[in-house]
Amino acid sequence: MKTPHSVTENFTGAAGNTLVADVYGNRGPPVLLLHGGGQTRHSWRGAAITIARSGRTAVTVDQRGHGDSPWVASGEYRNRDFADDVRSLALALADRHGAQPVVVTASYSGITSLLAEGAHLKATGQHLLAGFFIVDMALTNDTEGARKVTAFMLSHAQEGFATVEEASDTVAAYLGRPRPKNPRGLQKNLRQGPDGRWRWHWDPRFMDGPFHINTDRDAVDADMVAAARDTTLPVLMVRGASSDVMLEEHILAFQKSAPRVRYVNVAGAHHMVVGEENDQFTQALLDFLDEADAARF
Repeated sequence: MKTPHSVTENFTGAAGNTLVADVYGNRGPPVLLLHGGGQTRHSWRGAAITIARSGRTAVTVDQRGHGDSPWVASGEYRNRDFADDVRSLALALADRHGAQPVVVTASYSGITSLLAEGAHLKATGQHLLAGFFIVDMALTNDTEGARKVTAFMLSHAQEGFATVEEASDTVAAYLGRPRPKNPRGLQKNLRQGPDGRWRWHWDPRFMDGPFHINTDRDAVDADMVAAARDTTLPVLMVRGASSDVMLEEHILAFQKSAPRVRYVNVAGAHHMVVGEENDQFTQALLDFLDEADAARF
């Protein structure tokens, strides 16, 4: 089957910031795919192709300070800042396609999408989105896996790497896997500085700046739970069965406050389920999109 063509476009975030996106298919109801911390829009390429082949429009976005989207001069990378960008993206897609997008998220972007929906629903009485497919969202930072992710992201944020191969070796050691035969595939997640060193393709202030992603986390968590509790939209949380970031006990506790939320374990997968080419994940995604479309129409 022919791979759907993608077009790179710029969207405008809540602060007037540019958000670079790839649009696959550009027909049918929209699906907005948001990457996890430290990633880029390319992490969702495989899923976007699958979605476009199903007759939908898939939009993968470099979120503020990540990938090809410019770093924000003010250093504002709080969950609520990202949520404001989600609202801008969702409204733009709804205006273009005449339907609210389903959002597919990884890690922290699940939090920001719920915050965006909750704030919009409270302000307007209308839904911003059409459904939430949430992959391995960290419901608490107090897990071994979450701490490992944070430590890894910060470990080379400033000094970077001498070569792409060195970066690939570091990632392989962290994941406990052999280095890929072609480490250059990692280059999309890196940028080369004037000093010749390679650094991650995201603003380090995202993790340790004055307005970092975990600012006011207790208040953010309370608003996230309230949004999940109050929404009438389909919400599916997807967990890699071997994940040490999103623990089953935390999902069950979350469901007590938000009983409409469903979840599924993907056998054999770890934290970044989407990167593991898992057929169970792909089928769960397509089934959910069918469910969201049925609820929409």
